[in-house]
Amino acid sequence: EDIDKALDEVFGVTDEWDQVIGKIENMPVTVLKEEEKETADISAITESEEAPVIALVNLVILRAVKERASDIHIEPFGEDTLKVRYRIDGILHDVMSLPRNLQLAVISRIKIMSDLDIAERRLPQDGRIQVNVGGRKINIRVSILPAVTRESAVLRILDPSSILLELDSLGFSPDILPNFLSLIKKPNGIILVTGPTGSGKTTTLYTTLNLLNSTEKKIMTIEDPVEYRLKGISQVQA
Repeated sequence: EDIDKALDEVFGVTDEWDQVIGKIENMPVTVLKEEEKETADISAITESEEAPVIALVNLVILRAVKERASDIHIEPFGEDTLKVRYRIDGILHDVMSLPRNLQLAVISRIKIMSDLDIAERRLPQDGRIQVNVGGRKINIRVSILPAVTRESAVLRILDPSSILLELDSLGFSPDILPNFLSLIKKPNGIILVTGPTGSGKTTTLYTTLNLLNSTEKKIMTIEDPVEYRLKGISQVQA
């Protein structure tokens, strides 16, 4: 029982989930269609009965940020279920399951937040969301992919405060770090950074760029996509 309780606290459906989902299941769902141009503050989850889907999507994002998830996967499982999963430390964890009738409303809400076409359900779409969580601006990269019968969504969470670290805090072994510092200061050459999702590739690259960045150097990047914006560096979208 204690183990199940601990698992529920970290990855399970809490009372907060149940309250929001209960409101949606017990009343008609209306998806708001106006565009949102300003940064949305999702720190306070709304309990307004007029916005149950907004509350649910906000809660999904808020919990993902608090649990330091790198990605949110919202996708159909079988014929009757829409599943929400968080990728934490490279591993996907089940968070909650929603009834199929909420799929269109949830995906449409995500499209509205990222300024995508809610009427387009046959082609892939990519967008961005910027939200405010406890005073921190969080960027979210959104990818909508139509499947055979329904759409799935992947939200990549990009927290600028999590990437500008010191190289010695990234887990380099004592014998590797000096060599790496020497290599990145050379005027030419190539360094390959590889690893699975969530292993720290982006954090390593941006931390390295931030270390090298100075008014004495001209730095250009070619990225696909540009995940974080760094002052003083010319970043090009490939």
